[in-house]
Amino acid sequence: MTFTSLAAVLLLGSFTIPSEETFSLNVEVNQLRNSTGVVQFVLYNEDGSIPDEDYENYYRLLKGEIMNGSAQATFEHLPPGRYAVNILHDENRNGKIDKGLILPKEGIGFSNYRSIGLRNKPNFTKASFELKGNRAIEVMVIYM
Repeated sequence: MTFTSLAAVLLLGSFTIPSEETFSLNVEVNQLRNSTGVVQFVLYNEDGSIPDEDYENYYRLLKGEIMNGSAQATFEHLPPGRYAVNILHDENRNGKIDKGLILPKEGIGFSNYRSIGLRNKPNFTKASFELKGNRAIEVMVIYM
């Protein structure tokens, strides 16, 4: 390696590209009907990713143990942007939404939703929020 090449490598190696600031998102769910199973916390970051009944379009997924009717999870190192959260009270720990004829048997919930129904179907646009700093949210669990 020539002196010029070595100098170029050392000079370029001393500059670092500033990394984008990242944040954490703490998600909490309360009033679970029992302490059976776990709560699955699913984070989405793209329009059209919800509904996602088979959990194929998510950005990140965490599971939280239930204590005293509540569970929480923290998503770390998130770049700024729009996100939506889906929770599942996965009572049998199988990682999927178990249904009766049509409706879920287990509790579900979405950020920004207080109810779910035929006229209030979950979608990314309504469930999403802007993440510009560390944040904590509570997602309401809904049992059908």
